[in-house]
Amino acid sequence: MGGRATTMADQAAANQALEPDVDAPAQPGLEMAQFAAGCFWSVELAFQRLEGVVKTDVGYSQGHLPDPTYNDVCSGNTGHAEVVRLQFDPVVCPYSNLLALFWSRHDATTLNRQGLDVGTQYRSGIYYYNEEQAKFARESLEQKQTELENKIVTEILPAKKFYRAEEYHQQYLEKGGKGRAKQSARKGCDNPIKCYG
Repeated sequence: MGGRATTMADQAAANQALEPDVDAPAQPGLEMAQFAAGCFWSVELAFQRLEGVVKTDVGYSQGHLPDPTYNDVCSGNTGHAEVVRLQFDPVVCPYSNLLALFWSRHDATTLNRQGLDVGTQYRSGIYYYNEEQAKFARESLEQKQTELENKIVTEILPAKKFYRAEEYHQQYLEKGGKGRAKQSARKGCDNPIKCYG
């Protein structure tokens, strides 16, 4: 039994999907952040519009399968969440601004679902890159809980390896997705975000 446990632990330790996300921002002075708040399309567009957010990518994180595909993640068997990974300028956009937008974009009290989207990949999560982000995330959750009757189910965990989603998912709503109207990603735009597949 001890030998088997050691083997499983060794396999987990060797699994790159379970390692921290160590990618670096594209420019000096930028920081990284990861958020899960349901389907990543509308969440990404909201962050694209935020002043100080320099780059967004949608993808998969917090799971155990290396290099997952969208179909893998949708199976519910990989443990991944649909996440938006940001590169942001903390001078222009403090982490607290990101947290405020995160809480405003979804219902953090519904477990593994947002609206009609159901599954563990749609869970609510804040995945931090350093202890300062972790502290702010926990404090913001405590503050948000005072505004809500139902219990918040958002997980706050270290950011694990990020797997960028297939290209057609990137900036999906800005590009118009499946022939629909393109939606503005202009900084400060407050047009309603319509999510469609």
